[in-house]
Amino acid sequence: MFRRIGNVVVRHPVWTIVAWLIAAVAIVATAPSLPSSSDESSFLPKSYESIKAADLQAKAFPSAFTPSAIALYQRTDGGKLTAADQQDVVRITKELGDKHIDQVQKVVPGRPSQDGRYTMTLVQMDSKNAGQPKQADAAKVLRDDVKQLVKGTDLEVKLGGSAAQALDQQDSSKRGEALIGIGTFVIILVTLLIIFRAPILAVLPLFLIGLVSAIANGLIAYATKLFDLQANSSISSILIVVLFGVGTDYFLFLMFRYRERLRAGDEPKQAMINAVARVGEAIASAAGAVIIAFFALVLSTLGFLKQMGPALAIAVTVTLLAALTLIPAVVSLIGPKVFWPSKSWQREPENARFAALGRGVERRPALTAAVSGLVLVALSLGTLGFNATFDLAAGSMPKTKESMVVQDEMQKAYSAGAAAPTDVYLSSTDGKPLDKGTFDAYAKKLGAVDGVANARMTQVNKAGTTADFTVTLKYEASTDKALSAVGKVRDVAHADAPDGTKALVGGMSSIYKDIDAAVNHDYRTVFPVAALLIMLILGLLLRSVVAPWYLIASVGLGFGATLGATVWIFQEAQGKSGLMFMLPVIMYLFVVAIGTDYNILMIARLREEAREGREPREAAGMALRHAGPTVAAAGFILAATFATMMLAGNALLTEMGFAVSFGIAVAAFVMAMFFTPSLTALIGHAAWWPGHADRAEPAALSGAGHPDALPVSGDSRDAVGQDSAGRRG
Repeated sequence: MFRRIGNVVVRHPVWTIVAWLIAAVAIVATAPSLPSSSDESSFLPKSYESIKAADLQAKAFPSAFTPSAIALYQRTDGGKLTAADQQDVVRITKELGDKHIDQVQKVVPGRPSQDGRYTMTLVQMDSKNAGQPKQADAAKVLRDDVKQLVKGTDLEVKLGGSAAQALDQQDSSKRGEALIGIGTFVIILVTLLIIFRAPILAVLPLFLIGLVSAIANGLIAYATKLFDLQANSSISSILIVVLFGVGTDYFLFLMFRYRERLRAGDEPKQAMINAVARVGEAIASAAGAVIIAFFALVLSTLGFLKQMGPALAIAVTVTLLAALTLIPAVVSLIGPKVFWPSKSWQREPENARFAALGRGVERRPALTAAVSGLVLVALSLGTLGFNATFDLAAGSMPKTKESMVVQDEMQKAYSAGAAAPTDVYLSSTDGKPLDKGTFDAYAKKLGAVDGVANARMTQVNKAGTTADFTVTLKYEASTDKALSAVGKVRDVAHADAPDGTKALVGGMSSIYKDIDAAVNHDYRTVFPVAALLIMLILGLLLRSVVAPWYLIASVGLGFGATLGATVWIFQEAQGKSGLMFMLPVIMYLFVVAIGTDYNILMIARLREEAREGREPREAAGMALRHAGPTVAAAGFILAATFATMMLAGNALLTEMGFAVSFGIAVAAFVMAMFFTPSLTALIGHAAWWPGHADRAEPAALSGAGHPDALPVSGDSRDAVGQDSAGRRG
């Protein structure tokens, strides 16, 4: 199949390129815009209690005041607010309301802090558009207007709240995307220049993957709208890295094999056909593992991850198609001039370092497997200290952003939970009005819960069937203590609800509590499903039942080592309370799926060497010698491109950038180069049971290539002129 694909695109390169250009223009011109939401509640399905509580609030208290923006005032000299200052705040609040800013429904004064140094203006917006870009636009207008109105007074003001956080997230995301994009381009360009010393080869993948990126983003926008998926601004930054990092990996896989075929004496066009035929299965299998793992995120209960999975799967699918069609077509048009001005492509390098590593694996596979395995196990011990944090807003932008400064100052000036109180909605089950005589006792029970600062009944709906009890926690909404406290509030609210009533607990801490439960569900569902599907891909590729088990175990160890190292560096060494809650799921998929790419490439080359008549240990050594440079180059580029996410300046992308880049480095330089080949050498022919995929074929031994054997069973030219040291002519 892959030989036929290579034949078609190389024999008709112009038509192949034209087809891609037409597809790009059509998709980009007609794709819908991709909205983004920063509302954490939209990440959860409606079956969770916090979402049921939010729906009940919308029905029972449609005009309830829930601030979307908070203007926080203090004196410029840091002293206590005077009567004149208070009058200025009242005036500013009224003038803000009179401006009738889009999305703004109500502007009211808030209460001063206990120390008298702070006071607030509370702004309510249309709850239907919570977290949407139009509310971020409203926050921008509010921020500009309130700072203009405060001029000439002794006050300074900052705007916080969810709408302001959405605005700051947008700004932070744009800056982060620019830095990530520039960093990715520079790393790929410089690394390819060093590897090939050919400017055309260094620039070519950037242009081609840029075209692929435009098509992928258009298709993702279509899928998001068609299936009503939840978009998030962080996905754009991840997509840049996935498209260019993975795309460059597949480009390298193909170009290394194309160069080998040219060195073997193939005519240029035939060299590309042979390259696609012989590395196509490895690329397709590697991409298939990534695509299936990403699609496993559809099983997630979180809207953010449910949308990320298909988006990344679409991106990798388009990249795979480009690797098998667009890249071969373009390179076949250019021919060997693509390597200009370097002449090194004309001769086989000795690869002395990788040859030495290969000999080490060949001679001492047990020691190699033990040492590399112990390193992975030791790093994995750090996972025992993992703790999750749930404040996505704080995690997706720097602490210096204005909305984050407001959040920190409010925690100091007011009760830590005042910025995001918890609401307990008590409703009658028979539709009759509630007995108001039970309210005081119920509020006292809620207020007596450990971790609660105070609790009071604040409002009853017109029908008298639902009452809202506002519970202020002692802790900031996303902390472990707040999640523990809201769990206790739920227990008391449910157990002590008067006869004929039921209680639902809402608010941000309740949402975070449910997100925690949803993530734990994903651990139990997404992880095993992704692993089983990847094992299926490996089994089909290798025609083996044994090999997939130890290959998936090795990448599982790589995941543990990655999470452990991330915990030690970001949580223990930096004294953070925890890592972002979604990090292990994302890390698992990237490290397991993409890490499998390098295992596939190495094990495929090992099988090829075995098919040429070599014993398992010798085949492992030769595989490392010849596939090692490709794995090293691809692993370095992909790890370095993911590391650019650390330039974004926010906790989520910094932690994710380090974790995934570290995991890919472990996958490439520990698992694929040492652990996997040494284990395969130790297991020997049994690794391929029940098939005999490693057995030498008569055609291979006689030097007659088998055109359809993949990845390269017909690469018999590699056996020609090979001396006892394994050097190829």
